[in-house]
Amino acid sequence: MITHTRKRRIRLYKDRLNILLDLAQTINEDHNIEDLLSEFEILLREELDVGKILVYTNTEGVWSNLLNSGVTPEEVAGIDVERDLTVFKGIENITLSPPENLKGFDAIIPLFHRFKAIGYVLIGDVEEEQQGISPTIKHLKLIQIISNLIIVFIENKRMHAELLEQQVMKKELELASRIQNQLIPGPADLPQHRKLAIHTLYHPHYGVGGDYYDFVKLSRNTIGFCVADVSGKGISAALLMSNFQAVIRSAFTSRVKMKKLIHQLNKRVNESANSEKFITIFIGKYNILTRRLSYVNAGHLPPLLFEPQKGHLISLDKGCIGLGMLDTIPVIETGRVTVSRGSKLLAFTDGLVELERGDEITSGLNAVEKIISNSQSIDTNIEEIRKFISKHVERQSIFDDISVVGMGFY
Repeated sequence: MITHTRKRRIRLYKDRLNILLDLAQTINEDHNIEDLLSEFEILLREELDVGKILVYTNTEGVWSNLLNSGVTPEEVAGIDVERDLTVFKGIENITLSPPENLKGFDAIIPLFHRFKAIGYVLIGDVEEEQQGISPTIKHLKLIQIISNLIIVFIENKRMHAELLEQQVMKKELELASRIQNQLIPGPADLPQHRKLAIHTLYHPHYGVGGDYYDFVKLSRNTIGFCVADVSGKGISAALLMSNFQAVIRSAFTSRVKMKKLIHQLNKRVNESANSEKFITIFIGKYNILTRRLSYVNAGHLPPLLFEPQKGHLISLDKGCIGLGMLDTIPVIETGRVTVSRGSKLLAFTDGLVELERGDEITSGLNAVEKIISNSQSIDTNIEEIRKFISKHVERQSIFDDISVVGMGFY
């Protein structure tokens, strides 16, 4: 014979099962987070007679108030999650002796996902003088199950949204990378001349970057070239550099003087970057007949010019400050060099020689100087540079974009 108490217990179990089934159906229907929280609030307040609900969740290390119902702004303002809630590792009934900042609540339910606290639910009764067992205590275990389902669903929803956002960003980066690679001269775009050998390397750290090199045929016997680096990394640096390339292509002509060119470029960088970024650049003109190289180094790492016959390694450092650092560049010095037969020039951005080792930044400049300071051909030197880069990529010591231009003079 089924007793009255047993009937009530069976009915209670059925009610709880129906609540869980309804909740599972709501989750499966893939409602948005706002609708699901609304269902959660209605369920606790109307089905389980819970008077006060306060829900906190953690996203990327930051705690935020996801839901509050029946709770005054003063009560919410008085709670600090790190201080007041993270000490609780399991369900806690605080009806009899609540902490000072948690008065008015009857229970705390920590929520865990993969052994990590992702949320806290505080519940309480509005009517303090009611008779019998408090609903918040009577349904505590059920509320914990429901809360876990809701919060884990929200966490999964957030992670899924982040994954979709990352996929979109990845596609945008891939597109930006393809566009930028079209702007960077490839082997077929490099000047061809029997008295000049040119080899290049381009290694963006994030798929797209702020490094840039280019070659411009200024006349039948004169070639213009440059290596540049935007401060910063990523898409914003790449956008500025793409704009800068168009400026150089229009301003760099056979007739323009180097000082005037630098002033023009500085003005355009200031207009584009709004003082938020600057560009370092080495830019030069080389006349194949006279073997004269004129250049300006605007805050860039000095390229290396090696003369095998004399065994000289020269740093091309004459110039000025970087572009975009000041509205007007006060002093510009143009460097001029007569390049002897058999010489080699190596120009590069700082990503090649600034290497990360633990918490320190070390210099790889000596290794690069050793690679260029020999009688080997420039293409052999560039291949050694390529191996140098690969080695340090494997060691994860490279943290910036890298561009390298090698020129052999015959």
